[in-house]
Amino acid sequence: MNRQPNSPIRDSDGARIAVVGIQGGWSTDQLLDAVEARTGYRRLIEMQDVALQLGDGASTARVDHHGFDLRELDGVIVKKIARQYSPDALDRVEILRVLERAGVRVFSRPAAMRSLIDRLACTVELQLGQIPMPPTTITESVDEAIAAITRYGAAVAKPLYTSKARGMLVLRAETDPASLRAQVESFSRDNPVMYLQQLIDMPGRDLGVVFLGGEYLATYARVSGGSWTTSTSKGGKYQPHQASDEIIALAHRAQALFELDFTCVDVVETPAGPQVFEVSAFGGFRGLLEACDIDAAGRYVDYALSCLERERPKPTSTSSSTTTPTRSAVKHV
Repeated sequence: MNRQPNSPIRDSDGARIAVVGIQGGWSTDQLLDAVEARTGYRRLIEMQDVALQLGDGASTARVDHHGFDLRELDGVIVKKIARQYSPDALDRVEILRVLERAGVRVFSRPAAMRSLIDRLACTVELQLGQIPMPPTTITESVDEAIAAITRYGAAVAKPLYTSKARGMLVLRAETDPASLRAQVESFSRDNPVMYLQQLIDMPGRDLGVVFLGGEYLATYARVSGGSWTTSTSKGGKYQPHQASDEIIALAHRAQALFELDFTCVDVVETPAGPQVFEVSAFGGFRGLLEACDIDAAGRYVDYALSCLERERPKPTSTSSSTTTPTRSAVKHV
């Protein structure tokens, strides 16, 4: 569509659902188009343009976007909270938490998204949930990092805030000791808390297992383009894949720990059985479309609309001694 990102067109019965995303981003545009097609409303929110106005209590907190009070929305679907992951993205989640407290339904809920922006927080949650993962070491010590690489044979050093393999580095035990130490020290300068995960001998692919509202939707494969990683940013390609019941069950357990509205679980097949790399709150749209011919944006918006209808406060009988506040009454609490 050629419509401007923010067109306040609305059918009389249409819900006001905005999209948090990136101007010109493919998946952001997919969601904007899907929302507009179903509701007549279109608003893109780029979080750097949002202002949180705080007063003497939650009831006076206001979230503005180009002069528009976002508390007037019915819902917000978060597709991309930042162009690149960083600790700043966690602060943006806090702003969304205020918006949610004001009565605006946020998909996925801010508390659920928070632990998926920081790779370490996601890993800890998966480990506490007894989800099998590749052996991983987190340390600030260069000596401990080198010891881990030696144990693993080869490790992938991963920044805590990144996606699509950006900033990742393969470190191998066979490297000359002085060179290996120099590589680790170089990585640690930008990543004081080092996240080192054993390089897995995988079958040239890993899997994206997608869930909507906690229900299994589909699986696609990311096939390596010759790199150690299957990331599409490094030449990987999407292909259809029929996941086994074992893989679907594992991915379901992993995503259930976070209670996201839409999520993709990255699974790798290993000789020891399937293992989980991570759970994502923001990915999966292009893989579903290219590999599975599934319109994830349309499915997500339909789901959001059904949630808004289901979660809408129900009027109570006039004979009741108490009344349930209407949405307008609770919206700015």
